[in-house]
Amino acid sequence: MLGNAESEAIIMNWKTEWKWIVWVVVGFLACYTLPVGLPRFDHALLEAAHLVKWYAREHVLLCLVPAFFIAGAIGVFVSQASVMKFLGPKANKLLAYGVASVSGSILAVCSCTILPLFTGIYRMGAGLGPACAFLYSGPAINVLAMIMTARILGLELGIARAVGAVVFSVVVGIAMHLLFRKEEAEKSAAALQMPEEEGGRPLWQTSLYFAMMILILVCANFGKPEASEGLWFTIFRLKWHLTALFAGFLGVMLVAWFRICAWKVVLVAALTSGTSVLTGFNPLAAFTVGSLGLAWLTGTDKGEGGAWFDSSWTFAKQILPLLLIGVVVAGFLLGRVGEEGMIPSKWVADAVGGNSLRANFIASFAGAFMYFATLTEVPIIQGLMGSGMGKGPALALLLAGPALSLPSMLVINSVLGPKKTIAFVSLVVILATLVGWVFGMVF
Repeated sequence: MLGNAESEAIIMNWKTEWKWIVWVVVGFLACYTLPVGLPRFDHALLEAAHLVKWYAREHVLLCLVPAFFIAGAIGVFVSQASVMKFLGPKANKLLAYGVASVSGSILAVCSCTILPLFTGIYRMGAGLGPACAFLYSGPAINVLAMIMTARILGLELGIARAVGAVVFSVVVGIAMHLLFRKEEAEKSAAALQMPEEEGGRPLWQTSLYFAMMILILVCANFGKPEASEGLWFTIFRLKWHLTALFAGFLGVMLVAWFRICAWKVVLVAALTSGTSVLTGFNPLAAFTVGSLGLAWLTGTDKGEGGAWFDSSWTFAKQILPLLLIGVVVAGFLLGRVGEEGMIPSKWVADAVGGNSLRANFIASFAGAFMYFATLTEVPIIQGLMGSGMGKGPALALLLAGPALSLPSMLVINSVLGPKKTIAFVSLVVILATLVGWVFGMVF
């Protein structure tokens, strides 16, 4: 027999354990009632697997790996004082928002690829407003996408998208600054106490170094234009030659400025070239070997290179799992282009018909959660317009869709927190809804 004291010691503490019991019951009921065997459910699971496989093949290697290296370089080679000077809370507002919007537009990447870069500049001290302007402008302000929109969907939509995206990046940034101005004021006060950093690499070297990495990222992901001639098609045809050229320049910089062993750089270059030849000039295989080689060069270096790799790896550990989880969920709910997930595409097509305020809101809301690879939004909207989608909802989706996605929201939340993430997403959705509605009434 147990005494009273011993009996009290083994009694469950319901105040703390009831949450675990609820989670166990909910989890069990979810597993017990899984609609396995239902065609739509089974197909949605297959779509989730297909989408994450496609994402891993098309975006992790070509988009995210270069972005992680660039973000890591921002954390190591760009001084916090420099970031605060141009993008900090006390920076000249015209300069800060101008730099943020232009920098993002130069990259012309998808909503996921911009995340490591956004995380890097924000953690280095960039103000919330300029950082959010950069976050929106990167995937939204894409020159090639604007041209495709004008050619395929009409000149009015192309111009409206171009103007709207540029204005949005600034308006969203300023709105975020005003909404959280108290926290921004605290960041400004902390910045005033931060000493100026001295020494370091000359600015022209750092600028060229970042230019090479950005050019590699842009060229490797340059999408095929609609026309089979002209400047854009020429760049597309030569994209891998240009990528190799800029990678060669980067290798020279690693030896000359970062003191990476020359024989290691030559070895990586030889292995990359050899892989290209042995695989029948498969660019993805060569790019993979080159990326692994850069990781080896930096990861085994005991100087700046090692710090660069460590910073890049930190970003990858934080961001990549969240992105992949988001892609799986997005694939399960919405499917791939031309396929369906749990949510029937007919529901979306019916909901965005016409130019009502409701249709514009649904278009911008749905676009915010869907995942659009760069340039894929144009044919998707072309199909929706063929099913009755109005010009207003089409513009709303164009303004909200490329800039946001469910995977990107998960990462933004890990960086900014729930309150700022909800504010950022809400601003994009509301502004896209209103602009689309007005555009639909005019045109």
